[in-house]
Amino acid sequence: MPPVQRISSRNARFQQWESFLTNRNKRTRAREFLVQGVRPISLAVEHGWTVHTLIHDAQRPLSRWAESLLRTAKAERIAMAPGLLADLGEKSEDAPEVVAVVAMPSDDLDRIIGGHGFLGVAFDRPTSPGNIGTIIRSADAFGADGVIVAGHAADVYDPKCVRASTGSLFALPSVRVPSHREVSAWVETQRAKGNPIAVVGTDEHGDCDVFDFDFTQPTLLVIGNETSGLSNAWREACDHLVSIPMGGAASSLNAANAATAVLYEVSRQRIAAGTPSR
Repeated sequence: MPPVQRISSRNARFQQWESFLTNRNKRTRAREFLVQGVRPISLAVEHGWTVHTLIHDAQRPLSRWAESLLRTAKAERIAMAPGLLADLGEKSEDAPEVVAVVAMPSDDLDRIIGGHGFLGVAFDRPTSPGNIGTIIRSADAFGADGVIVAGHAADVYDPKCVRASTGSLFALPSVRVPSHREVSAWVETQRAKGNPIAVVGTDEHGDCDVFDFDFTQPTLLVIGNETSGLSNAWREACDHLVSIPMGGAASSLNAANAATAVLYEVSRQRIAAGTPSR
């Protein structure tokens, strides 16, 4: 078991970790982010993410889960004063048992494996990290191969996104790209390899309802920005546009809810056809 270091004051290392909670630039420069919670930390370890540091409560006895984690993980160990750990866990009173400092993987679209049953999700300029995390969770649940966050957008590694994904961030490749161009080039590369991915955007004025579109084919589903929907560039990049039929007074759905509804329909079609994703 690695030796334990102790932190009982708001020293430079603590301040850097605390900055990861709110400062995207500092997270990006350090290529690290914080992970809170038993399930997310366990999944990060299970799926082979690099854990640099495990920070635990210096005063209370450790659970069997925490003892096993600290014994087996190849990571620096820090015993921290509970008040400081509560700040890193974003809790006003009780400190979490463990907070992990995890390395960011590369933003490489080739982390997403595009097989013949491919299903991917691209989110166009999302403003809410919680929506990104929810879409990652839904994409994981319904068999997607990866999530792409495109354009000037909220951060995949924002704590709100990490929490909303409930650990699915670590099970499903989630890649940030500057714009639709990188995605279009990647899709063309996949097509040249013999994987005919259809790029399908969601829009309230789609060409057909989601129920009438054939989602058994390899598909990249594109979800628009929460306020303005799909950009003109993404509309041009899409091969098809589909809509979710709705009743009642609502004119649209929250982006994460819309993505979940369409992903469910994709999964339903593929199961019925005997070709489920993943």
